Amino acid sequence: VRRCGGQRGAHPGLFPLRAPVARLPAMARGLSRRGLRTAVSLGMLAALAGCAAVAPAPQHIDITLIGFNDLHGHLEPPRLVVRVPGPDGAVAVPAGGAAYLASAIAALKASNPHHAVVSAGDMVGASPLVSALFLDEPTIEAVNRMQIDFNAVGNHEFDRGWRELLRLQHGGCEQFTVRTPCQISRPFEGARFGFLAANTVREDGQTLLPPTGLKRFHDGGATITLGFIGLTLKATPTMVSPAGVVGLRFEDEAATANALVPQLRAQGADVIVVVIHEGGGTAAGITETSCAGLSGDIVPILERLDPAIDVVVSGHTHRAYVCDYASVNPQRPFLLTSAGLYGTLVTDIALRVDTRTRRVVRKAARQVIVQGEGFTGPQGRVDTSAVVPVFPVDTGVQQLVATYHAAAVPLAQRPVGQVTAAILRQPGPSLESPLGNLIADAQLHATRLPGQGGAQISFMNPGGVRADLVPDEQGLVRYGQLFAVQPFGNHLVVKTFTGAQLRAALEQQFDSGTNTPERPRVLSVSAGFGYSYDLSRPAGARISHMVLHGQPLTDEARVRVAMSNYLAGGGDNFTVFAQVPDMLGGGQDLDALEAYFRASSPLAPPATNRITRSAQVTGSNQ
Repeated sequence: VRRCGGQRGAHPGLFPLRAPVARLPAMARGLSRRGLRTAVSLGMLAALAGCAAVAPAPQHIDITLIGFNDLHGHLEPPRLVVRVPGPDGAVAVPAGGAAYLASAIAALKASNPHHAVVSAGDMVGASPLVSALFLDEPTIEAVNRMQIDFNAVGNHEFDRGWRELLRLQHGGCEQFTVRTPCQISRPFEGARFGFLAANTVREDGQTLLPPTGLKRFHDGGATITLGFIGLTLKATPTMVSPAGVVGLRFEDEAATANALVPQLRAQGADVIVVVIHEGGGTAAGITETSCAGLSGDIVPILERLDPAIDVVVSGHTHRAYVCDYASVNPQRPFLLTSAGLYGTLVTDIALRVDTRTRRVVRKAARQVIVQGEGFTGPQGRVDTSAVVPVFPVDTGVQQLVATYHAAAVPLAQRPVGQVTAAILRQPGPSLESPLGNLIADAQLHATRLPGQGGAQISFMNPGGVRADLVPDEQGLVRYGQLFAVQPFGNHLVVKTFTGAQLRAALEQQFDSGTNTPERPRVLSVSAGFGYSYDLSRPAGARISHMVLHGQPLTDEARVRVAMSNYLAGGGDNFTVFAQVPDMLGGGQDLDALEAYFRASSPLAPPATNRITRSAQVTGSNQ
């Protein structure tokens, strides 16, 4: 007997051949030894026949695949809403929070014994203070309690370098950053789920992390195996500090996945799932399942993927969608999903697999809003339970988050200064933002003295500004808010550039890697420096009228420039910045921002008139 009643070599109608006679049924005790053996044998045959009758091999197995992405360490409810149709119009449902996310995942698991849970990257990085202050160890510990299977690493998993990423996977307290690990958990045990990174390759040709994973499901006499391929976006090196990915290369997503499909088949995989930190967006609503208006960098990847792939769980764009890609390209019948951001949604993916052909015969997905009991949204406490189901709190995750919150509160609540009005990261007409300009001013203030680097100009990249700065009723700003604005822990660098080199670097805002005229990445600049750009002119000739304190900045002039080590290393495709070798290191960017507040409060939102745009720009890349 191999399997009966779900346990190997066991069945309630069988007993061991060497069992004492006293344990046998009373009617058997008077039989001879030969008669006993015959009775036992007949009993086994009858039991086997009964087993076959009770548990025949099913014709299909239903599997629940649960997906989420871009959690970004949002352990506490992020005070976001998800808008859904209601009987009287759109309803804003407050959503998110790790304790409720855990409960939502548990509820979906309970609906089907055959389940798998995957994350499509950016689980950590650019996180709120409660997680980031502790190097995102709290997020890993919270997700451990959710008992997920795999996380395909995203670009933000590399924010603190690949060695720190490996520490998050394997555990330990070795220090790779300016912040101290294991402040609460000693030692930190690491992730109890697998990090996957199939297209992240070391110099020796080996992947940094496992490329694939398997999960098997048994039902009666049938077994179905899911094979998972984890991918991060190829453009990761342009989005993180170059020092953090030194010695790694990020290979083409589609080519990597296609090469792994035969390997997974050879390992017994019946269903292939790609979990990728790249995505797009659609024009469809949260409750729709169409591909209407599908666009984004995921599309050319889908167009080259092996049609044998069944599901693509995506992320990165912070957009939520469920898309049957066969409606776009019948030759690529993928189910494409993304669950938005910050744990506000999970995607419930239903797969039916034929146990004879061992192929998916039906697949569908829906978004599940993570609404918790007694939720308080941006507009206060609301009751939307009649529109969307409510999940109870997971007390274990809630207690873990409360422990880290209590440790972070004293620092987070410390006042640092005042502002006269909210300072926002929304760009103005020239695509510089008030908050970006404020940070550039703070960086210049921290590096302007000769002993600090003698900086004359500072630049701030828009993707490094992660939250708006909104004061309380008294105009106070607290440390936790500054941390939310600049959570990466970069340090300041001062380099000397010629005017010609600065011009070349500024040209890269519109013509370098993913920086294009349609999707520019415009740097905010410090007070005293300005220039114009004209996108009607050809590449290399778009920057003009550079001035420093009202005087033209010539190509021959030499200028000291402050920026983060991220930009100085060529981050965000600004490779010109990395070509200048001389460098004076400075303090932390967050420390510089706090010092500027203490020295300059109350602060007013800076004007966005330092850069002049001479031609229409159709988009921005944050």
